[in-house]
Amino acid sequence: MVLTGIVLLVVSGMAATKLDHTKKRNLKVLPKDISDEKLDSLMQTYNKALGVNCAFCHSPHASIKDSLDYALDGNPMKEEGRKMIQLTIDINKNYFHYDKTIPAAYLNAVTCITCHRGEPYP
Repeated sequence: MVLTGIVLLVVSGMAATKLDHTKKRNLKVLPKDISDEKLDSLMQTYNKALGVNCAFCHSPHASIKDSLDYALDGNPMKEEGRKMIQLTIDINKNYFHYDKTIPAAYLNAVTCITCHRGEPYP
């Protein structure tokens, strides 16, 4: 019985992992090869820095209730977020990019929280 539960858990985990890699993405500013883990980490950082949740920038999914369609560009705040991400990348790249082995998108000398301080609007 326990072994069956473990096998089901492993198989379920493998299915979830496979689904993660087939998600539709719509990355225009962040690196296209960013890992799911790094992307999720950055998004959680943005949520905290602005004191918002994912729905602040992402649109509701058309066919799945209480779900977001992360690839959709329907929410105008998503484009504003892209502009802000590009702004911080440019500031870090032009003024703090000392270690060229780190992509400019991952630098964090200046981040969203630098100006936003937990508020949606700086």
